[in-house]
Amino acid sequence: MNSLTNRPTPLAGRPDVSPLPGIGEVTDVEQPEISAKLVGFESKDARSRPFNLLRAQLIKKLAETGGHLIGITSPAPNAGKSFVASNLAASMSQLSNRRTVLIDLDLRRATIADIFGLEGPEGVTEYLLGDELSLSQIGRRIGTSNLVVYPTFPAPVNSAELMVSDRLLDLVARARALGEDAVVIFDLPPVFANDDAILVAEQLDGILLVVEQGVTTKKQLQSSLQLLHPTPLLGTIFNRFTGGSGDPYGYGGKYDGYYSD
Repeated sequence: MNSLTNRPTPLAGRPDVSPLPGIGEVTDVEQPEISAKLVGFESKDARSRPFNLLRAQLIKKLAETGGHLIGITSPAPNAGKSFVASNLAASMSQLSNRRTVLIDLDLRRATIADIFGLEGPEGVTEYLLGDELSLSQIGRRIGTSNLVVYPTFPAPVNSAELMVSDRLLDLVARARALGEDAVVIFDLPPVFANDDAILVAEQLDGILLVVEQGVTTKKQLQSSLQLLHPTPLLGTIFNRFTGGSGDPYGYGGKYDGYYSD
């Protein structure tokens, strides 16, 4: 995985965390163990390093541009956007001065719940359908971290209709009301899967675009940027980058010893 830039380049006690305003308490769940899917909670794990660097760059970018509602998407499926969104949120939640919220809006192919080991059956889809379900019933506070996750469990729904519903607008408004010390990350569907990402992006402060080395084409990247415009592109994340010899992140040099000290 690589950096937050405007073009793909190699990636150079419980805190007082609040759920979305006005929804009451959320369910506390255990923090999942570190795994190949989820490394962002453990800063001493060398695999978390690119997400920590991405975190620092995102904070700097948000300070420059303002706003705190971030969408993460990719041109095509299987680029690793949910993996990036989950680990960036986990990494961000380790900062005591940042409230972090992760919302899964990939309604048809949701994977955030699986990554965090969360069980359903009710999630964001059911909330958007208006089934007398409150946000407090679907929110999960992860362990002792500064992170609240609103998961989705895949269901055959008309997702585009839900992306422009009053319930979605209310969800975004509640997220915006958290204030500038919060970072709210929306895991969106791939741009070309349907128009869901395009519809939601209009309501957000910026987009991170995940591209996969050797798979995402220049045409896909250019077309994605055109479709997501005018929502600002905060950066492009080059995922599955094969860097220098012995260094999967492309920096050169070895860091395992540094993290094990």
